[in-house]
Amino acid sequence: MKGFDNCLYRAMRKAGSYIRNGMQNEFVAFGALCYAGFMTEGSVSTAQGDQAATRPDDAGGPRLPLTQRVAGAIRDMIVQDQLKPGERIRERALSEVLKVSRTPLREALKLLSAEGLVEILPHRGAVVANPEPQEIYGKLQVLGVLESLAGELAAVQATDEEISEVRALHFEMLASYTRKNRLEYFKANQKIHRAILSCSRNEALIETHSRINAQLYRVRYQSNLRNRKWQSAIEEHEDILHALEARDSGRLSALLRAHLGSTWAKVSEMLGVSGSE
Repeated sequence: MKGFDNCLYRAMRKAGSYIRNGMQNEFVAFGALCYAGFMTEGSVSTAQGDQAATRPDDAGGPRLPLTQRVAGAIRDMIVQDQLKPGERIRERALSEVLKVSRTPLREALKLLSAEGLVEILPHRGAVVANPEPQEIYGKLQVLGVLESLAGELAAVQATDEEISEVRALHFEMLASYTRKNRLEYFKANQKIHRAILSCSRNEALIETHSRINAQLYRVRYQSNLRNRKWQSAIEEHEDILHALEARDSGRLSALLRAHLGSTWAKVSEMLGVSGSE
């Protein structure tokens, strides 16, 4: 069964790369091969598709500067509670774990401080942010309104190519779901939401959403872990994709707001507070 899962994962990644590159004929042919049962473990490829499948952005984009890579590693540690809310970040120990010097580490902590995931306190240094439930609730409310507006605009403004990109990201998310990799699933999920925001063409909306979403990065990931009906989240995303493809602005707007609304229910359970905070 593990071999089948690995094969299916690679198939979904391949399908996503075809869609992203506008290779619709290859995508259809590839689907036919999969359906016909010609897929074998270790050979999820076709001669025409190999170049598209190995593009740099299939692996997360071009190699980032060291500071950003360090920030990404620390961000992953925070969202997975390897560094817990309120915990002091010990620079020497962390630099040894990440195998980097203190200079890029400190620059990375400044980036995370700007995002709201870390606080840099006088005489104490960097501490993992620990927002109050009411603050989280308020920001989730605002985020729901922002995503709702973004959906309304994106349904009208998005190009066919941009919609194809969202579809490709959806395939990548499904691949992570198949592997039961929660962190990669969450990152693909976030890419989908950012892509829809980008389609809104509203820079003020995109900037505001980016800032607030960064502050909620950890709680959104942790709420994802508490999603006992993971399949239902997949179905919600499929509905969102279909509404975008149909350019149904009202439905897309409502779906995105409802999608964010369910997050607070899981977060409030995690924090042990009332869902009507």
